[in-house]
Amino acid sequence: MTSPLQILRTTIDAEAALPVGAAAAALAEAIIGRHGDAVAAVLFYGSCLRRPDPIADDDPVFDFYLLVDDYRQIYPGSIAAFANAVLPPNVFYIEHPWRDRTLRAKYAVVALRPFRDAMSPRAFHSYFWARFAQPVRLLHARDATARDVVLDSLADAVVTLLGRTAGLLGDNVAPATLWTRAFQETYRAELRTETTDRARLLYEADRERYDRLAAPALAIAGPAGSLRTARAAWCLRRFVGKVLSVLRLTKSAFTFEGGVDYILWKIERHSGVKTTATAWQRRHPLLAAPSLAWRLYRRGAFR
Repeated sequence: MTSPLQILRTTIDAEAALPVGAAAAALAEAIIGRHGDAVAAVLFYGSCLRRPDPIADDDPVFDFYLLVDDYRQIYPGSIAAFANAVLPPNVFYIEHPWRDRTLRAKYAVVALRPFRDAMSPRAFHSYFWARFAQPVRLLHARDATARDVVLDSLADAVVTLLGRTAGLLGDNVAPATLWTRAFQETYRAELRTETTDRARLLYEADRERYDRLAAPALAIAGPAGSLRTARAAWCLRRFVGKVLSVLRLTKSAFTFEGGVDYILWKIERHSGVKTTATAWQRRHPLLAAPSLAWRLYRRGAFR
């Protein structure tokens, strides 16, 4: 008889191996080329994965995770490595020429072992397991060990998210209700601007997949537990999550490599006003922010 864990892993493994579009594959290769031997695995996730053709009608920003063995392999100094270890992830921005256009992506950096730990039922906050309970593609794994760590982590993310949410709803709840509530709770545990329908739409975008994973994940997670305990835990997650979100935003001012170019591109995309940062402004984004903002304001980028 097939166990719930085997069912879950088979589904996750097959999903992670599904092909992706040529644009996503090209960006993954560019990211690997930037960091070389430091790369243990590359994951593709987010809105561009969910869309049938993300580059058809607009200028999207793809989302990736880069898993590494040691932060010191990818940072020239110790400060960025320390920040990545203390409050992961650090975020990079990359632009890549492709078929007479420019592809754009953000990729977050996490070490392989902390990534694994962040998905387990021992991990309190939902920042990582909420994201990776959603569809993911494993575009690169250095070896079988790295691949197994990633796939084990993805399976754990589903179990952790649904197990933590089941306590709010009890046993024998419909998958649609369970997943929708799970996403609602995780949005509330961060500084997010999602609409009230966002959780439901996320579930409905891949209903069959989410329904298929619910039963084995809940079987692995075990009994739902008490409502009081679940409510208290999610209340604490909301508080902790807001604090962590502010800390991550503050940290990104110092560690988001390529962040200035990304922000200027976003402003150009929405306002049509284009400006270019100097090398000094890229190195000192906080000091450069007032002058850049004033220049953009005078040119009508925002009011």
